[in-house]
Amino acid sequence: MKYPVEPKLSKLAREIIEYGQLAHEIGSQEVASVWSGIEEKMQEAIIKLNEMSIDQDLADREPNELSAIQSLRKEGPRRLWDSLDMTVYKDKLEGAILARFAGCTLGAPVEFWEVHEMEQWAAYIGDSFPPLAYWSSIKNPNDIRYGKSKFYEYTLAGMKGVPVDDDITYTILGLLIAEEHGLDFRTEDVGKSWLKYLPIACTAEEVALNNLKASIPALEAAEKNNPYYQWIGADIRSDAWAYLAPAFPAKAAEYAYRDAYLSHRRNGIYGEMFFSAAQSAAFAVDHPEQALRIGLSEIPKACTLYKDVEWALSVSKEVRDYKAARAAVDERFKGMSGAHTNNNACLTIFGLMIGGTDVSKVISETVAMGLDNDCTAATAGSIVGAIVGKSGVPTHWYEPFEDTVITYMNNAERFRISDLVERFALLAKQSYSEV
Repeated sequence: MKYPVEPKLSKLAREIIEYGQLAHEIGSQEVASVWSGIEEKMQEAIIKLNEMSIDQDLADREPNELSAIQSLRKEGPRRLWDSLDMTVYKDKLEGAILARFAGCTLGAPVEFWEVHEMEQWAAYIGDSFPPLAYWSSIKNPNDIRYGKSKFYEYTLAGMKGVPVDDDITYTILGLLIAEEHGLDFRTEDVGKSWLKYLPIACTAEEVALNNLKASIPALEAAEKNNPYYQWIGADIRSDAWAYLAPAFPAKAAEYAYRDAYLSHRRNGIYGEMFFSAAQSAAFAVDHPEQALRIGLSEIPKACTLYKDVEWALSVSKEVRDYKAARAAVDERFKGMSGAHTNNNACLTIFGLMIGGTDVSKVISETVAMGLDNDCTAATAGSIVGAIVGKSGVPTHWYEPFEDTVITYMNNAERFRISDLVERFALLAKQSYSEV
């Protein structure tokens, strides 16, 4: 998808403010009226953009309703296990959770850094790159993320538990939603839990949360003032549903749909469904590529995300490291937001295809690719971790966690990882018993 040439609106807006301030300082009386006129024109532009006609053929290939999505899937193994072996499942679940937390924690302090910035920082502090362990040092160590964890706490020396991140918070929130509303939870129940637990959110999630607070119904919360509904925010919430429906990709994708619909539409929804199905499949396959291809069978086969994932898989043999991966994605998705679903999904795929079943290589190469690299490395870690189980996750990635994870949720800020495993397992057993 080639975007129109992006105008330099941010630069112009800053200059308009600065020239206006200067004009005021030297005595002009007309600055406010000029600014007001520009603001009105910008509001008119937003309205016009929202009212523009859409490609109806593409819209038909990218529906928002679950039944329509399912009707456009290709054939796939909707369920891979006939029954749930709790010993096997819990080992793989623990592997998935630990590798997810590790990938997220490794990427969080360098989120959205450019590749050359990470390379230079690693060289400056003497760390290997791609990083093979947690950063030994990080810039601005006393800055705080999500009002809870200092950046120092993401380094090996400062880590005492999994430090806070939205990716990790949403994984645990998914568990709380299922515990409190049951496995037949609805999108409206997701909205209730967001209002109960989330003090803050970002991009599409922030829009949906604010709309809920303004009494907009949950089924409409993604549709008002939301230019982010195809961004990555839904697919970072995919893991919990896979953990609740292991080796049951169709069910995991259905759970993911109910969650994603609160804040996203079209490819934003498909991102969560695809990755949830892939992570679910990872419990029953031997290589990430198998899981990814099964994940594709749960989203519309002619949607944009499907085509982008197919592209990434088709060229993956030529993409041998993080630099090649980022260059390929930058070329294909020029102009796309760095927080979009599709480009980040392709980086996740490249990380998995480069690393295979080597957890360290998967998460380190994925972080090194940049863009939304705490999200991509977390998702990649979850998939490879479910394949290899706990024994396949090197201990240096999880020993610093001290069996503890921190969130920014209201009245639900600290959990034991071992307890989360047991709670997911209890619901997964119920998921299988209901079939």
